[in-house]
Amino acid sequence: MGLSLEIERKFLVLSDAFITRASSRVEMRQGYLNTDPGRVVRVRLSRDLDSDRRQAWITIKGKSLDKGLSRVEWEQSIDYQEGDALMGLCLPYPIEKTRYLVPFEGCIFEVDVFHGQNQGLIVAEVELPEVTAQFQRPDWLGAEVTSEGKYTNASLVEKPFSTWVK
Repeated sequence: MGLSLEIERKFLVLSDAFITRASSRVEMRQGYLNTDPGRVVRVRLSRDLDSDRRQAWITIKGKSLDKGLSRVEWEQSIDYQEGDALMGLCLPYPIEKTRYLVPFEGCIFEVDVFHGQNQGLIVAEVELPEVTAQFQRPDWLGAEVTSEGKYTNASLVEKPFSTWVK
């Protein structure tokens, strides 16, 4: 893994039509050791729903650039049991979600269906090779929320979707 520049765009999802097109499903739980806007530190645990394979990572993300489109990211795989133990040090309200990987027209969309405190929120992200890269939008993709900080997982830990005034 290591240090890289993450370039992604984030969208709300209009329907569950993506589910039948998904190539995989993974349950995730992630906690945050630090949510400072300049450097977010995250622990992520995952379980593949098809193979039951379990993995863990620790990730450091730098400050968002380009209206939220890009930022420096460092990620390292860690032992699952160590990751589980680190979750005990994280802020309250860990993120719980099922991630669907959905191939579409040469891109992979990561669609996160949130559970727990963020139940009802469904967000899709697409990682791109450069900020100006073009891509086809599937019909289930809704409004872009890339520059809206409240949709970041680090923000959802501090102000879960269930607390938003709707």
